[in-house]
Amino acid sequence: MAQPPAGAALVFLLNGPNLNRLGRREPHVYGRQSLHDILSELERHARSLGLALEARQSNHEGALVDWLHEAEDRGALAVILNAGALTHTSLALRDAIAAIAVPVIEVHLSNPAAREPFRHRSRIAPVVRGVIQGFGALSYRLALDAVAAMRQERPGGEDQRHD
Repeated sequence: MAQPPAGAALVFLLNGPNLNRLGRREPHVYGRQSLHDILSELERHARSLGLALEARQSNHEGALVDWLHEAEDRGALAVILNAGALTHTSLALRDAIAAIAVPVIEVHLSNPAAREPFRHRSRIAPVVRGVIQGFGALSYRLALDAVAAMRQERPGGEDQRHD
C-alpha cells in the first residue's frame, strides 16, 4: 500500500468479532466483499482525504479496549469502530469509549434496527459521536467522510481532539 500523505491525520479503524469472515459470513446480510477488499478501498479513500488509516481487527474484546486507549495515546483524530456483536453486549467497550477524548464513530454494515430484537440496542451508541449503519461497505466510507468533515469544522481545520 502507498504511504499516506505527509502530515496526514491518524484515524483508527477497528473491527470486532467475526468481521474477519466478511465475504463468507452471511453474504446476504454483510455482502460479498472481504474485509481485506474493503480496507484496500478505504485506504485509498483515506489518502485522498489527507487521512492516515490504521486498520485492525480482533475477535477479542480486550484488544479493542487496548486499541481505543492507544488511539488517544497516539493522538488519533478519530476512531471508526465496527464492534460487531459486542455493540450489544460490551460495557467494557462502552466504558473505554467514554474514557477517551477521541471521537468514535460507530459503524455497521447491516441495519441492526431491522434485524433480530437483541440487536436493536447499542450499548456504545450513547457515548459515540455518531452512528452510520445499513449501507454495507459504504458505511465505512461515509464514516471516513464524516471524519474529514469533523476535521474541517474545527477552527482553522486543526487536528485537535474532540472533547
